[in-house]
Amino acid sequence: MLNGKVILITGGTGSFGNHFADYVLAHYCPKKLIVYSRDEFKQFHMRNRMMKYDAVMRYFIGDVRDGTRLRRALDGVDYVIHAAAMKQVPACEYNPNEAIKTNIHGAMNVIEAALDMGVKRVVALSTDKAVNPINLYGGTKLVSDKLFIAANAYSGLKDTRFSIVRYGNVAGSRGSVIPFFQSLVDSGETELPITDFGMTRFWISLKQGVELVIKALAESKGGETFIAKIPSFKITDLAKAILPNCAMKEVGIREGEKLHEVMITKEDALYTFEYEKHFIIYPHMSWWTPEKAVPGGKPVAKGFEYSSGTNSKWLSVEDLQRLLAEVKEH
Repeated sequence: MLNGKVILITGGTGSFGNHFADYVLAHYCPKKLIVYSRDEFKQFHMRNRMMKYDAVMRYFIGDVRDGTRLRRALDGVDYVIHAAAMKQVPACEYNPNEAIKTNIHGAMNVIEAALDMGVKRVVALSTDKAVNPINLYGGTKLVSDKLFIAANAYSGLKDTRFSIVRYGNVAGSRGSVIPFFQSLVDSGETELPITDFGMTRFWISLKQGVELVIKALAESKGGETFIAKIPSFKITDLAKAILPNCAMKEVGIREGEKLHEVMITKEDALYTFEYEKHFIIYPHMSWWTPEKAVPGGKPVAKGFEYSSGTNSKWLSVEDLQRLLAEVKEH
């Protein structure tokens, strides 16, 4: 599906962007893969790491806040993966105007540039924090999600389709707790801080995140939110997996932090279908028709909620140790 296509990823020098580039180049033969980001230093390192793909890779310095630059970058692009965002909850709380400029205005710029330049597919990365948000980051991503879904009403005859992929912190990424715990262990700590002993999280690997994006590119008719079926784990079990027999200290939930991750609310369940390896929340909009739904799904039960705290699949300490070893390999 990606063979011979021109693909651009915003925020492409992040953890997801690097893995997406590796995965796509290992499995497909795109015409061009464009990394669009504002960090020249990270682009320098990415280019050095991927020098053997220089014939395919392109590196654009640019900010999603800059609509004019985006239009230039999207000239001739078939598919866009929108991964650029301000993601750190404390930074967003302290710099709300900046978070709005990047996460909301940036989303609008991506949408308008994609429509103007005739891009075929746009997949935007969402987050569990956009579901019933309690912090500014989640609030801006909720607005971003709504913008991308509504954008399908403006495609007209251009057939530009916008969809969303939603998951929490990816295992081993800079936003996950794993590097933080590991850094404490490496510095000789024998006690790990736990925000709440009852806290749970979903586990998704970078590979699973990339594969879900590619599924969205292949299957989207426009307006869907794709959510992977993934296991849950207890934060206390993660601490035991990283440092067996460690002491733990409960330090309290941080500002804007949730006890459990929620991907699908009871309200969204009315429009959610379950598939073998994922869920899809379909848009509740006048332009959407049931015939557009991907075949093979079945409606979830009324009142269904997809939460890391009530999930049916759980990782043991041994499971986490095995998965952590895989994360270290990558």
